[in-house]
Amino acid sequence: MKDNRIYNFNAGPAALPIDVLQEAQNSFLNFKGSGMSITEISHRSKWFDEIMNDAVIRAKRLLNLDEKFHVIFIQGGASLQFCMIPMNFLATGKPADYINTGTWSSKAIKEAQIQGKLIQVAASSEDKGFSYIPKDFPLNKDSAYVHITSNNTIKGTQWAEFPETNGVPLVADMSSDFMSRPFDAQPFGLIYAGSQKNIGPAGVCMAIIREDMLDLIPDNIPTILSYKTFVSKNSMFNTPPCFTIYIVQLVLKWVEETIGGLEKMDQINRKKAKLLYDLIDSSDFYRGTAEPDSRSLMNVTFRLPSENLEKIFIQAALENDLGGLKGHRSVGGCRASIYNATSLSAVEALCDFMKTFEKNNG
Repeated sequence: MKDNRIYNFNAGPAALPIDVLQEAQNSFLNFKGSGMSITEISHRSKWFDEIMNDAVIRAKRLLNLDEKFHVIFIQGGASLQFCMIPMNFLATGKPADYINTGTWSSKAIKEAQIQGKLIQVAASSEDKGFSYIPKDFPLNKDSAYVHITSNNTIKGTQWAEFPETNGVPLVADMSSDFMSRPFDAQPFGLIYAGSQKNIGPAGVCMAIIREDMLDLIPDNIPTILSYKTFVSKNSMFNTPPCFTIYIVQLVLKWVEETIGGLEKMDQINRKKAKLLYDLIDSSDFYRGTAEPDSRSLMNVTFRLPSENLEKIFIQAALENDLGGLKGHRSVGGCRASIYNATSLSAVEALCDFMKTFEKNNG
């Protein structure tokens, strides 16, 4: 164990960069000479204005966003977005296409159906237990949007390339791979990401909305559930989760200044994932659960020969300072979440442990 800290493979809330934790610790009692903790300063203060504005600027810079994109912060996580999206964008009676790739996509679909909105499940990978990303499916050219989940934490699948929608806005839940790789944001009408997996602690969802999507939003929905409110008030219609946004700002600073941007981040993430997948593929003891061409770079899911061995593996790993390797309760097995803040040395330590465990139990 390094500095009394384990290697953290939790799926969320997940690992944060040690540099970020140390900076927050150093300023926790007296933030920038204010005489107050970051948890005590007013959200209307100059100090928090600087935090909010810097977080927005860094997010736009990292993703190469132009002036037609707005960056906002909303409480309620991705789960609130599941209902806000159809409420905001389907009021005119237009339909929407949803691609179902697992639990979180299914939840988004359900929230649209609860509201009686007109939606089509254009493609699904449920036929094979959500072990792959669908390809070559029909889309409705008259849809208001096409909704996808970019990375699926439970089943360990990820969109390597986003679908071509022929001008229909993409809407994406990027909670678990946001800021992990570069991509072209122009086709996206809305991107949203719960902070607790890859960009911060739990408590806020970053959303990026394209200007033209605001025209779809009706006036007769609750004020705090309208994206227009958050855009017009710079995410401060009500008191935002100041500390969480502060950590998000520090994480974005870390990605930009310490890592060197999303291209460099992507290179590191691919190297980490390759180490684990190569080990799994070379073994008769470990078995990956996602189809190879759909594998996630963020959540590596795998099984051992028996559930009993999996329990022993998870406990032994924890005793060796490797935490958070239990699979989601809905599917069992094992899962290593290797988000941005999970270091290459952490993955190397896990690979060494897995080789030893196989040698002793295979």
